[in-house]
Amino acid sequence: MNENKNWYAVYTRPRCEKKVAEHFTKKNIESYCPLNRVIRKLSDRRKVVFEPLFTTFVFVKAAESEIATLRQTDGVVSLVYWMNKPAVVPEKEIEAIRIFLQEHYNVALQKTTININDRVRITGGPLVAHEGQIMSVKRRTVKVSLPSLGYMMNAEVETADVEVMHRSLYLQPEASYSLPVAR
Repeated sequence: MNENKNWYAVYTRPRCEKKVAEHFTKKNIESYCPLNRVIRKLSDRRKVVFEPLFTTFVFVKAAESEIATLRQTDGVVSLVYWMNKPAVVPEKEIEAIRIFLQEHYNVALQKTTININDRVRITGGPLVAHEGQIMSVKRRTVKVSLPSLGYMMNAEVETADVEVMHRSLYLQPEASYSLPVAR
């Protein structure tokens, strides 16, 4: 049976990302452990080392029927879940990470905060490329007001699919959410 394969994010034990990716390769399961080229200054020279960009994460392309096999792999703690299902990572995001890491080194992940009244652009999902204003912030979703055809339309969007264009001067610290972005 030829099932569709999706990318999933897998939690690993700390400092086991590369080893887990090797285990998946031995099981003929496609995996991707994004490695960041980092230049380390030693006392006598500089050395390039490759470190996992996302600590405790490896991406795996597998069919739903293979999820049990993923969990049984040595070093895997669990899968990342969204709404009680294994979270599917879009192929285009995996490719964007690959391209970014090929072109850049010493990449750092940085947390950014989304606040009420921030002006944002939606970067993923069915409302991609629309712009609006943050109305409320929940754990992993934000309510965005999208002016369209003279109406104010509210839409709930995942925080990962939102790019802040303009910060609001009015900040509510209890209504903010941090998410990682590459700088």
